Order: sequence, then C-alpha cells, then structure tokens
Amino acid sequence: MSQVFHIHPDNPQGRLVKQAAQIIHGGGVVALPTDSCYALACHLDDKAAVEKLRRIRGIDEKHHLTLLCRDLSEIAEYARVDNKQFRLLKAATPGPYAVILEATRSVPRRLSHPSRKTIGLRVPENTIAQALLAELGQPLLATTLILDDELLNDPDEIGERLAKQIDLLIDGGAAPMEPSTVIDLTGEEPVLVRAGRGDPAVFGL
Repeated sequence: MSQVFHIHPDNPQGRLVKQAAQIIHGGGVVALPTDSCYALACHLDDKAAVEKLRRIRGIDEKHHLTLLCRDLSEIAEYARVDNKQFRLLKAATPGPYAVILEATRSVPRRLSHPSRKTIGLRVPENTIAQALLAELGQPLLATTLILDDELLNDPDEIGERLAKQIDLLIDGGAAPMEPSTVIDLTGEEPVLVRAGRGDPAVFGL
C-alpha cells in the first residue's frame, strides 16, 4: 500500500514536502497535482524508477516524458533555448504548457526521445509542485496521469487504482480535468501537439 500525504494546496506543510522529496530520492514513484491534472513523477537520474513509471503508465521509451522545472533558468540547463524560444517561454511560464525542445547533454540519453534527441519540459503553476521542486533542487521526470485512456484528477480514485503500484500519493485536492497543452518548439514555427488547458494563442497558434 502506498503512502498518502494530505498537503495543503496553498500552504504546503514543509515537513511533508521534505518527506516526499526523501521518498523520491529513494527511488519512489509519486502521484502529485499540477496546474493541469495529476501527474506521475520520479527522480530524473533513477533508471529503475523511470522504468517503473513507464510501466505504470503503459508507455514505451518513444513516448516523451516531461521535466517539471522550477523556472526558466532550469529549463535552459536541460534544453537548448534561443532568443525567440525564450520570449515565448517567458510569456507562457509558469503555466499549463509543456514544450518540446532539443535536449542538452545534462539530460540522460535514455530520457530524451531516441530518434529526435528532444525533451519535454514545463514549469507548473502549482504551489505543491513548486515546493517539492524547490526541496529537491532539481527537476522531476513526469508524465500525465492517464490510465486506460482516462485522465485522473481525483486523489481518492488515484489512491484506489494505484495503491499497490506507486510509492506516494500527494493529495492536494481535485485538480483540473484537462492535461497541459503541448507545443513543439524545435522547428521554425511553434507546432501544437496536444490541445489542453493552456491557451495556444500565447505561442501565436
């Protein structure tokens, strides 16, 4: 049975945030709220945890995983960002957007897309997620919590369905029932990959 931490959505309890970070550092896979819906997340550098996350979600290595970052400077460490891309990101972050960019050497090769060498990144506008990222001091590797083509945003249901598969559920209350909007910024012009909660007009789409 996984642990459940009830963390206040506006004033996260520091003690619980610290314990959650310790579980992640120890190889745990967690479910946590974001500004779109709930996500599954794990430590960036833990190969076994990444494989477990993919197995729970039912996805292979060709499926883009997303780095949850604290801010734009952290994005720039893990992805190549030119001036035009930076201006777009500045207008859209933090927020319910995931962007696909060319990965830097800081990203383990097994985490970037195997054929394109790209990575998905986002800066969530969620107090719990931001507190956890600050405590960790590095990004989280994450994927939208979708099971059997169903988006999950109710922590009680997540707890019931994943009790024996994840290590921790961070219950921050119900999250929006929409995934993040995904934008590919690797070409000359932005391309809408998935329409979600974020308005693509921010990227001129």
